[in-house]
Amino acid sequence: MPVNRRERTALSAVFAVLVFPVALGSQQRAGSAPAAQGAVTARVVEAASAFLGTLSAAERTRCTFDFTSSQRTGWSNLPTGIFQRNGLRFGDLTTRQRESALKLVAAALSREGYSKVTDIMNGDEELRKAGGGQTGGRTGSGIRFGLDEYYIALLGTPSATTAWMLQFGGHHLAINVTVVGPNSVMTPSLPATQPAKYTLNGQIIRPLGHENDKGFGLINAMNAAQLKRAVLNYEVKDLVLGPGADGKVIQPEGIVASNLDTGQQALLLDLIHEWVGILNDEAATAKMAEIKTNLPRTYFAWSGATKNGGIAYYRIQGPTLVIEYAPQSGDLNHIHTIYRDPTNDYGAKLTKH
Repeated sequence: MPVNRRERTALSAVFAVLVFPVALGSQQRAGSAPAAQGAVTARVVEAASAFLGTLSAAERTRCTFDFTSSQRTGWSNLPTGIFQRNGLRFGDLTTRQRESALKLVAAALSREGYSKVTDIMNGDEELRKAGGGQTGGRTGSGIRFGLDEYYIALLGTPSATTAWMLQFGGHHLAINVTVVGPNSVMTPSLPATQPAKYTLNGQIIRPLGHENDKGFGLINAMNAAQLKRAVLNYEVKDLVLGPGADGKVIQPEGIVASNLDTGQQALLLDLIHEWVGILNDEAATAKMAEIKTNLPRTYFAWSGATKNGGIAYYRIQGPTLVIEYAPQSGDLNHIHTIYRDPTNDYGAKLTKH
């Protein structure tokens, strides 16, 4: 049976450090009350300080940037050799440093979010072992894939009161977490995958399997009249608001959620949570409450096949939310997605004075 990021610990035989750190305080146990966001921030700050403590002075210099520097918007889904990242490269870190870096990433994310991130990374290692992938027709000996090609950077000083940022990413992954006091946001971020399905340690892994299946589940729950509104009359093949599109404004399209029934709205919210829920549970709960309040003004647009297994793009757009899902160049094995908040990318609302 396929396994989708559920209750998995041994995530990679190649890179054994990609195992979920045990007993992280930011992960609530089933049935327990959510921790206060201030307590979550304190634990993330503690993990950041521990990671910095593993670095030499020269490594700290390469890893840390001013909060308002151009590094903040310097992210991409492209591989090494096409896009030059700053920060510390995982392949240059010791085992202890990698473990500490991943504990920091895990502290900022939910259990399922961290598992999704490592699934994407392990997929890129599979891509490397298979000889690389399609890069828009660009080839060359300098293009590199795999687990060594992920970078970590900190912007500002990790603090429980003032603004700072954690950046983590590489090919097909850009996680940008801005922390401001008790609040944290993860927009813009880009989780993607190639391959879309692979086998690791005897398990079938689909890093974005739920995003695919739940999208098709929603479109197939609609009646003919709803489909007429939801399905666009033109083809969309790629992200509209991907890297480099900060501040770009597009008009909502498709069917508005107020024209969906209660069950369909629940499917939409469950689909949205696949992105929102990457961040720690407490911040994700607050964001989902905001999205639910804005649901009557949230749109769902679809382009492409409506039968699961076909090529399809979709977009979810509300007052504080944009999500896109886009197979690349008609390739079901190569998926890009984007998650943005047009009002709060990089914590814009939280850092206003």
